[in-house]
Amino acid sequence: MKTRKGVFITLEGPEGCGKTTQARLLFDYLRLRGYKCILTREPGGVALSEKIRNILLDPANEGIDPISETLLFEAARAVLVEKVIKPALSKGLIVICDRFSDATFAYQGFAGKQDLNKIKAIDEYARQGIKPCLTILLDIDAKEGLRRAAGKYKSSGRDRMERKPLVYHKAVRKGYLRLAKAEPLRIKIIKTQSSIDRTHALIIKEVLNVI
Repeated sequence: MKTRKGVFITLEGPEGCGKTTQARLLFDYLRLRGYKCILTREPGGVALSEKIRNILLDPANEGIDPISETLLFEAARAVLVEKVIKPALSKGLIVICDRFSDATFAYQGFAGKQDLNKIKAIDEYARQGIKPCLTILLDIDAKEGLRRAAGKYKSSGRDRMERKPLVYHKAVRKGYLRLAKAEPLRIKIIKTQSSIDRTHALIIKEVLNVI
């Protein structure tokens, strides 16, 4: 759904799919061609949401319960929508976000087995009617994605979400694919390619169809 002026694009996918790299490449591509855009992430993007991110990803908080986890993600989203996304869209900017609501449904809903209807109600409240015009779902085998993620973060170690068992991450991927099947016009599945540039080219093709 487009807002009154701006365009909202999100990138989603399982761990290790390369969405953070691709979000940055997309941002750089659009800026070089004169588009006014911003790049942000979830959870995070503003000071308070970044603090919540630290809580959620800290391995020391391994025992956090699923309900609290869900609500913390939604709280971080609410702040980002209010402080960053909504104002940017009202100014006619293109907003590129590394994860958004679909992540909560995939991770906490399908994989975490939280009630999808309850998540939907809370999420609608948090995002204030803001919904992506386009969501790029970077699809990768869960085991391969975790392998890539582990290689990327050797120095800092795996975060709390990455440490969840493989069966959880397989459920995340299945959840994303179910979301894409339910909303094929918004969510475009792109298989992670053998090179970053090839994946980038496929993303650009989908984005140019929207903007």
